[in-house]
Order: sequence, then structure tokens, then C-alpha cells
Amino acid sequence: MVSSGQLPPATVNTAPPFPVEIDTLPLADLAGDPAWRRPVLAERDLLVLTTGGHGDAEVDFQPLPCRPGTLLRVRAGQVLRCPCPQLDATVVRWAADALRGLDVDPEAVPTWRQLAGEDEDAVINEVTQLTVDCVRHRGVPAADALLRHQLAVLLLRLTLADEAHPAHRPEEATFHRLCREVERGYQRTRRVEDYAARLGCSVRTLTRACLAVTGRSAKQVIDERVALQASRLLAATDDPIARIGRRLGFSEPTNFGRFFTREVGMSPGAFRASREEPLPGRVVRPRQPAQSTRTAHHSPA
Repeated sequence: MVSSGQLPPATVNTAPPFPVEIDTLPLADLAGDPAWRRPVLAERDLLVLTTGGHGDAEVDFQPLPCRPGTLLRVRAGQVLRCPCPQLDATVVRWAADALRGLDVDPEAVPTWRQLAGEDEDAVINEVTQLTVDCVRHRGVPAADALLRHQLAVLLLRLTLADEAHPAHRPEEATFHRLCREVERGYQRTRRVEDYAARLGCSVRTLTRACLAVTGRSAKQVIDERVALQASRLLAATDDPIARIGRRLGFSEPTNFGRFFTREVGMSPGAFRASREEPLPGRVVRPRQPAQSTRTAHHSPA
């Protein structure tokens, strides 16, 4: 067995000179700025396995405690910031179609988990072997299937513990259907009526489901998703504020400014100006649209 924190020197690999579907790298290489003064917008899906140090990482502005054995699941489009150099970690990242044709659901992996015991040893061994093979077989087309299946095994292993906590309430199924539709349409509409029509149910049904699962109305869930995306783009990019507003469906910058200030508690300009400062807890109230209540079971207190 490989003990916690012991990953092979191959983890310190430079980026390959060509795009790959699956690769690994040290956490410190993920950000262009060694101090991580700004969040990084994830272009691909990530698993981050902490191997040394202690500190709070931030995923979509949510502080998450990390120590050896902590695993983070970061989805493409989310923002990540880590307290380097306090943390050492190995990052596994993959392209959107890397798991095509395989019976595995990456969305079932929780955002945060503290591994321990046999689970920790098994995951470390999986990540170690994936890291070694990514370097050993770099540029070998025949190795693509090997890496894809290794990643699938790793993700399946991480979902096994969640199977003991299935969702039974019908409200949860309705809520997750809404979240999937919001992911597809939040840049075009924030009207609950539009989503109810797409799902073939009433506004009342959506609101009841959201209140049961989150304690917030359907309109709040939709608006929080838009505010989360705005926060990501303001924090991790230099796009003009007006352009960000237009991308999110606001024809006038003043309307976007009023919306963002209402949701987040500060103007877009003030939020952007503060992006290099440590964030005091949750700046926005993000609800991960793809997250299930099983994910929340593993979230830190």
C-alpha cells in the first residue's frame, strides 16, 4: 500500500506539447500565479487530492478545509483557489468527452470528501498509477483506453460510499430536473414560468420542490445560479463588466449591476476589486446545480 502523501516523482510533470484527454499535474502548476491571488476558472473537470499541508481551498467561493487525504471535485466552469504553497496536492484533469461510452457519472462525486483508512489507500493508489501511466505512455494513442478506464475506476470508487444515501423524496427529483434545465438556460431566462413550461409542471410545484430541498424558492435558486456565474467571471477573468452582463442576458449594465448587488451584497466593480483578497466565507450563496443531497452529506461542517 502507498501511504498518505506518498506520490511518485512523476507527478512533477510538465504539460505535454499537445492536448490530451486525461493528465495529472501538481496543484502548484494549475495556477499561473504561485500565490493564487486570483481564482482559476477550471476549463476541464478536476479531482484534487491533497497529499500534504493544511488550509482552506475555495471552490466557487465556498471555503473547504483541506489536509492530507482531502479530495476536491471541481467541475469545468467552476472557480478554484488554493492556499499554495501551504498545500501539496495532485490534480487529475480530463476533457469533457474523456469518459464517453463508459458507464460512470462524474457528477455523482461529491465536491468535498475527507478520505480515511482503506478508502484513502485505494484512492491514493489509483491516483498514483494514473499519474505514472500518464507520464509513461504520453503520446501513445493505444494508451488512451487504459487512462480512460483508470479514470472511470477512480470515479466509480469515489461514488460507492454515496450509494448508501439515495434520494427518495419526489421533491428532490423535481429539484434536480430544474437544476439541469437552469444549467441549459440561465443565460437566456430567469423566469420560473419558462422552466415550469419546459418541465411540464406548475410554478407552485417547482417552488415547493426548491423549498423542500434548499429552503429557498425556485426564483432564488435560478437567480443564485446567475449570480454565481457572474461572480466566477468577475473573479477569474478580465472581461469588461458590461460584457459579462450581456453574456448573462442583461441588455443594460445598470440592470446587471442592480441584480448583482442585490444577490451578492456589493457591486460588480467592488466584487472584482476584492477578488485578490481572502474571501470571508460565502460571498454568494451558490447552490451547485449538479450536486445531489448525497453530495451534501459529505460536505464539511
